[in-house]
Amino acid sequence: MDEHVHHPPGPRRVAVVGAGPAGLFTADELVRQDRLPVTVDLLERLPVPFGLVRYGVAPDHPKIKAVTRSLQKIVEHPRVRFLGGVGFGAELDREDLLRHYDAVVYAAGAPADRGLGIPGESSPGCHPATAFVSWYSGHPDAGPPFALDARHAVVVGAGNVALDVARVLAKPARALERTDMPQPVLDALAVSKVTDITVLVRRGPEHTRFTTKELRELDELDGVAIRVPPGEAEPGGGPLDRTAENNLALFRSWTGEPAAGTERTITFRFWRRPVEVRGTPSVRELIVERTRLDASGALTGTGEREVLPAGLVLRSVGYRGLPLPGVPFDHERGVIRNAGGRVVDEAGEPCPREYVAGWLKRGPSGVIGTNRMDAAETVALMVEDLIGDRNGSGGPPIDALLRERGISPVTLDGWRRIDAAEIELGRRAGRERTKITDWAELRRLGGVPG
Repeated sequence: MDEHVHHPPGPRRVAVVGAGPAGLFTADELVRQDRLPVTVDLLERLPVPFGLVRYGVAPDHPKIKAVTRSLQKIVEHPRVRFLGGVGFGAELDREDLLRHYDAVVYAAGAPADRGLGIPGESSPGCHPATAFVSWYSGHPDAGPPFALDARHAVVVGAGNVALDVARVLAKPARALERTDMPQPVLDALAVSKVTDITVLVRRGPEHTRFTTKELRELDELDGVAIRVPPGEAEPGGGPLDRTAENNLALFRSWTGEPAAGTERTITFRFWRRPVEVRGTPSVRELIVERTRLDASGALTGTGEREVLPAGLVLRSVGYRGLPLPGVPFDHERGVIRNAGGRVVDEAGEPCPREYVAGWLKRGPSGVIGTNRMDAAETVALMVEDLIGDRNGSGGPPIDALLRERGISPVTLDGWRRIDAAEIELGRRAGRERTKITDWAELRRLGGVPG
């Protein structure tokens, strides 16, 4: 598909779909390179930028969230334009973007969670961790408030998101009061009845993807005991890297009896996988099966089962991208089909002027900074392609089409008003910021007509 209208050469216009870290780093790489002039429109479904840095990084990790200061500078670059509240597939489609831009970069992330694939998974009280994270992070799309009225919670997962969820459940609400969590979330955590949290890991302690830094944070929680049942903190054999060795040392330190007088407990259970969620009308227990590695190294069940009490089950077993209308998609991997960042069709042929970056390109891996290197790879290919295309800029700017369709984007000035309002709400509560969660209020502050 290459239906764009040509006019005299000028700065190349690039649309970046998504204003999270991948999209912002892509925009930054584009305006930093000096091989040809480029302007960038950041098309973001939400009225605000920063993606998972705003709505995925745990609120009690302010040092990581501080990366927004550098991301804000990208949004403010004179050749970058933020257009919030403009969703791909809703307000604009693939054909629209290819008509109005010289190139399009898809950087919409991997918002879908992977399910457990077990009976009872849809029971009330069994949720994706993404839903819980959206709730405590103040995402405007978050569902109903979580009812934390069960004593036992089970978090299924072996990555840092599982640790974040377990830590937020266990942490005293008073320790979260200065974060940017919405007040209703703080109120719910303050009266939470959850006291026993189990982190369920399908493999051994050496196979987890926890970072040692995040594990050590658990030792610093007031009134929280960390436990690993005796015998479960030993590796299954084979060489260990430094992170695995450091993590094992921590797990072993938690195998003793917890100190008396603790209010809550986090227990790690290894070599166990969930096989069934039970309970009516809501979840009451999780059936788990012991696991082991077979001769080929594949995970297999032993047939030995165990019942864990659970009034709340949160799964954190991976993310996947969602298809974008009309864009070639690898459904097995959950990514846009691509070769190094160039979008390709099912035959492996490049789709002219279409690119991808971030998790939608490589899958959900790495840390925030990984997206910088990923973006640089995509941008290098795009710049080569644009230099080789001597037809000049694509069709007219998208503005007239937006007006024609009655779309009023949240611009940089609108985002600044939202930002200022959140900071003021935080100041009144003695906090750095309090997030605004209501779509209508975000749009109003952003200058979108009612």
